[in-house]
Amino acid sequence: MEKVTGIGGIFFKCKDPNKMKEWYKTHLGLDTNDYGATFEWREASDTTKEGATQWTPFAADTKYFEPSSKDFMINYRVADLEGLVEELKKEGVTIVDKIETYDFGKFVHILDAEGNKIELWEPK
Repeated sequence: MEKVTGIGGIFFKCKDPNKMKEWYKTHLGLDTNDYGATFEWREASDTTKEGATQWTPFAADTKYFEPSSKDFMINYRVADLEGLVEELKKEGVTIVDKIETYDFGKFVHILDAEGNKIELWEPK
């Protein structure tokens, strides 16, 4: 089974997300919006397939990364989220929540060996 296919996003805590978005826009040229910045690209093996990587600053007091106490969370793109979750359960990996489906794909959160929360995303 194909598991992780790439990085879907980088999320991190900061004191002032709006100030951070503006700093990165001004100094590094990121095209920021309410959610941060989206880096669009095409698959190397099939250039007809589009992809995106999300960059998002979160408020320092966000609860979104819990139960992890880290200041970051990585989102990994996956090919078959439901199949992967079943495999991870068999391997004893902690699944934090249930699979949620949105307009832009399916999501679930797991914990790695050190308790870092990881977001898994199967794009539409």
